[in-house]
Amino acid sequence: MARVLSLNGSEALFLCRCLVVVATVRLALTLFSYNRVRGMVTRLNARQCASMGELRLVAWGVSAAARFVPRATCLTQALSGQYILARQGNASNIRIGIERGTGEQLKAHAWLVSDNHIVLGGSVDGFAHLVDHGSR
Repeated sequence: MARVLSLNGSEALFLCRCLVVVATVRLALTLFSYNRVRGMVTRLNARQCASMGELRLVAWGVSAAARFVPRATCLTQALSGQYILARQGNASNIRIGIERGTGEQLKAHAWLVSDNHIVLGGSVDGFAHLVDHGSR
């Protein structure tokens, strides 16, 4: 919380925007199917590659905002980051995978990937890649 209070104006504004997006995506995933929410998120025409600075900013903003939104899972965060990047015209993919070798319980995970850089979701080690859902 102390970090939030020490943000400058543009950082605080970006964090507020991220908070609105994360909360909206979380609510949408509660009310609608994943495919419908993904369709809403990817309706923007995003073709260019984001800079590393833009990717870091989105990763920071979405991760920080997710701490304030109950049940903002990896999928919520990945979709939120994809929407924010797409609003800037930047292409990205949602990568979905399952944990390898768990045997007992299937554990799925989602990442946001842009130009082969993992933006959100952490390491892919120990996960089998299932599908990528990209920007339109």
